[in-house]
Amino acid sequence: MSTSYSAGSMDPSAGVRHPAEPWRIKSVEPIRLTSPDERRAALSAAGYNVGLLPAELVYIDLYTDSGTSAMSDRQWAAVMLGDESYAGSRSFYRFEAAVRDHYGYEHVIPTHQGRAAENILSRCLIRPGHHVPGNMYFTTTREHQELNGGTFHDVIVDEAHDPTADLPFKGNVDLTKLQRLIDKVGAEQIPYVSLAATVNMAGGQPISMANLAEVRELTRRHGILVILDAARAVENAWFVKQREPGWGERTVADILREICALTDGATMSAKKDSFANIGGWLAVRDPRLAEQARNLVVVYEGLHTYGGMAGRDLEAVAQGIEESVREDSIRTRVEQVAYLAGRIAGAGVPIVRPVGGHAVCLNATAFLSSVPREEFPAQTLTCALYLDAGIRSCERGAVSAGRDPITGENRYPSLELVRLTIPRRAYTQGHMDVVADSVIRLYEQRETLRSGVEFTHEPSMLRFFQSRFRPLSADPLFGPATE
Repeated sequence: MSTSYSAGSMDPSAGVRHPAEPWRIKSVEPIRLTSPDERRAALSAAGYNVGLLPAELVYIDLYTDSGTSAMSDRQWAAVMLGDESYAGSRSFYRFEAAVRDHYGYEHVIPTHQGRAAENILSRCLIRPGHHVPGNMYFTTTREHQELNGGTFHDVIVDEAHDPTADLPFKGNVDLTKLQRLIDKVGAEQIPYVSLAATVNMAGGQPISMANLAEVRELTRRHGILVILDAARAVENAWFVKQREPGWGERTVADILREICALTDGATMSAKKDSFANIGGWLAVRDPRLAEQARNLVVVYEGLHTYGGMAGRDLEAVAQGIEESVREDSIRTRVEQVAYLAGRIAGAGVPIVRPVGGHAVCLNATAFLSSVPREEFPAQTLTCALYLDAGIRSCERGAVSAGRDPITGENRYPSLELVRLTIPRRAYTQGHMDVVADSVIRLYEQRETLRSGVEFTHEPSMLRFFQSRFRPLSADPLFGPATE
């Protein structure tokens, strides 16, 4: 009998069945597999950065699950109900009610996407000299914290930095690390604790309810806020239901409310759990903070009742929130990721364990062990996947980590990953098999990739989006080295 990874074994190489989707297809978008020569020319023109490829030249796009999911018929129907009034539209009030009902925050401020909410929050709370602890950095989150004068401190458990550590809640905060930072800099210099649920840069690792409660108790004693990155909090709730004793009989919707109840506010990219193609929000409990945030939203996003979103987008997000907590929906989403992980790990390919709910992360340093860190093995592997089968993946290693703002040196995080991010409701089992076959094929040929890439163009901020590279030597996959 086959087993489900999300509900059973922590080993993704165990027999994982592909779940039957709780929907049927009624509209399709054509995609085309390009030839090897086309892909080689396209990648060279894109400076060996798959993020700069035209989407029409990508066969299976696993770059991100942000805004790339398939909206439901109910969401598309809701789009037609959008009220485009500039102030106080009917669609805003439906959106506000959906966030309040499912996440539990009183004050809801729409933004055009999650990083806009991060910008507003950081401008409200962070001042030069502040310190912001969190359970591993995320690229845009840390960028906004640093731009406003803050310093990020990683207080996640050590096991989160070990891709082979197979623990159920590698997103947990190390309370000793957090207390040590408070003792060192003083609680008054810590505007809030930044908590991701799940932790993207660690491979989608969840935080447990028990650990979250401990963080809440510690911060309450010191008068420090807790702010949640709720982009994938529904996935976190699912893992709590599956893995944490005492929560198995609770619904995902109930657990989501309990997660948020232990925090003072949240930033949200509705382009993830809520299935929307655009949208986000900032939600808080403090009315004074809410008023400050509304004032800044008017400056940077739009009026506080639309926040950069059209009424039709507010409607789509509201409907998506309701769909996101349905048990069959989140189960299918997580088990599709587990299926891909099972096929890949079953062939011996090194991945991050346990598998998260939104992506399978390849351990690029183990995959391409002959490529030095300074030659960016994860960036190199994203190129190889595209050249092999037209698959676009995402580098999550030294390129994403950027440079230290003080020393200017490259940061080399312990995790050098290639993220295979699965859009929700967009790809079939056949697509997952194509991806698995390509990854396994490249792993079997990994000895042919002995050198990596170097920068030819490097932006100063969030460099992974627009950097350009060149291969450092000729090899069978890349062809002749670029002069």
